[in-house]
Parts: sequence; structure tokens; C-alpha cells
Amino acid sequence: MAISTIWVFAQEANGAPTSGTLELLTKARSLGGSVAAVVGGDASAIAGALGEYGATTVYATGDLAGALPGVAVASAMKALIDGGASPDLIMFPQNYEGRDVMARLSVKLDRTVLTNSIDISVDGDTVSATTPVFGGNTLVTATFTGAGPHLVAFRPKSFAAESTGGGAPEVVAAPVPDLGSTAGAAVTAVHVEESTGPKLDEADIVVAGGRGLGEAEKFAMVDELASVLKGAAGASRAIVDAGWVPYSMQVGQTGKVVKPNVYIAAGISGATQHMVGMKGSKNIIAINKDAEAPIFGVADLGIVGDVHKVLPKLIEALQARG
Repeated sequence: MAISTIWVFAQEANGAPTSGTLELLTKARSLGGSVAAVVGGDASAIAGALGEYGATTVYATGDLAGALPGVAVASAMKALIDGGASPDLIMFPQNYEGRDVMARLSVKLDRTVLTNSIDISVDGDTVSATTPVFGGNTLVTATFTGAGPHLVAFRPKSFAAESTGGGAPEVVAAPVPDLGSTAGAAVTAVHVEESTGPKLDEADIVVAGGRGLGEAEKFAMVDELASVLKGAAGASRAIVDAGWVPYSMQVGQTGKVVKPNVYIAAGISGATQHMVGMKGSKNIIAINKDAEAPIFGVADLGIVGDVHKVLPKLIEALQARG
């Protein structure tokens, strides 16, 4: 018996589905069967876009009134399943909220989970997920052997988001049951970090700086080059840990995964955990004075030179071109 129904935990940001949501919907519809999205909140603003990417049904909890999303959404999903909905597979984004919902649902359903996945395959009713281990140097494929629904979380940028141009989905209410004492935790405030330009994990061009810059003040060159190229600035874990830039700029296994058309690594040696987060970039340009730096092993273009000399010249040349 083949997989017949797949759910995707859908998230919203600034009135639109997140890029991760659209990536998962795209992959879900390629696996066959019907695709539904589950939204924690009011889905009116994003239902149309979810339909364009493959969802034929959208389950929406409605306003959560400050309730912690993980508690409320997991309870609503469990209630839907108890009420007769029967997803074979539920796909989650590998982020804080996605993992929270999945973990709580796992306990409620007594089902195992597979996390940190980058691919999934379905053969009849057999579901297998692929996960990188040992810093991305080895890929492991695990197959579910128990009953569904199977719960899988995926890294950002594991799939390309492609619209089907589908019609508006059916929106179905997914009431949140009485949460009892678990409703005690509530969201009292949300802090949104100020930023300019494209988001790091969505930018077409990323310029990232590392310890080779020498000191925090030199990161201004990375910011300037990213601005000239209308891209986003990123950083290695080393300079994030050193306090030069905030964690939100970190690229790597423990930061953001990026797949831009152009990735410029300035003064980054290429630790394995960093390359896990950027080696899927279409074109990688590495600038490092150490000709033996591991980053050159994945670079399409390598410049053996001092970033303090190369970056200013590059910025100057680009500004001269207008």
C-alpha cells in the first residue's frame, strides 16, 4: 500500500509562508498522495500560497491567543488524528518550533522521529530518510519499521521550492483541545532583530567572513562587499563565538544553511561544521592566504591572498562598475 496522505507543518512570517514551508510542500507532493498543511494560527493570509505549492487542504488552529505554539499545535494534530484524519507521514522544518511540535506529537502518538534529514524517499508504504553524520562527511539512510504516521524533520534548503500554480485549498478548522496545565507557558513578547537587505538563508549572494579578518572591526569589509553585491553578510562560528557578530549571522552546522548562487568565503579556513552549511552553494569563491586551507577543496574559484588587500580592491572594482 502506497503513502496516501502527507502533512506539512506550515509556518508564516510577515504574512507569507516561510521558505522552509514551501520547500517541504514541494517535496511532499513529489512523494505521491494528497498533501495537507497544518498551521498554528489563522491561515487566511497564507492559504492561497500553500495551495499554489501543493496543499489541497489546510488545517488551521485559529488564533492561539499567546499559547506556546508547540503545545497547542501538537495537541491539535493529535485531536485531528484521533478524530479520523490519517496522515502516513508528517514533515517538519528543522527549527525551534518545528522540533518542539514534533517532539510533543511524538510523545502523544508514541511514534519515533527522524531529525536533521536532507532527503526522503517512499517505496510503497516504506519511508526512508537520509541524514548527514560526522560533520556531513557520511550520509545515513534510516527506514521506519513501525506504524505511521512517520515524523521527520528536515534541514533548511534540503529541497528547492517550486510552485504548481494550484488552486485554493480547503481550509479546515483544527480546534485546540483543553491544554490543562501545559497551557501555563505563554508567549509574552517576540523580539525581531533589525536587519537590512535580503535574509541570510534566502539571499542570492552571501559574503561570509572568518577569523582570517584578524579583528572585529575588519568585518565592516564583509558588510560593505555584501551591500555592494546586494547580498547578505554571514560569518563563521569562530567569530560568532568571539563576539564579533551575532549568532543570527552564523553559517554552518550549528547556524544557518545557505544555498546561494554565489558564496564568498573571506578569511574562512573551512572547518567541517562551516562547510556543512554552505557547500551546496552553486558557485563558491574562497579568499584565504593559506593555500592549504580546506575551503579551497570545495571552492569553484580560489584566491590565495590576504583578505585585507583583496576585499578592498574587489569593492573598489565593483563600485567603479556602478
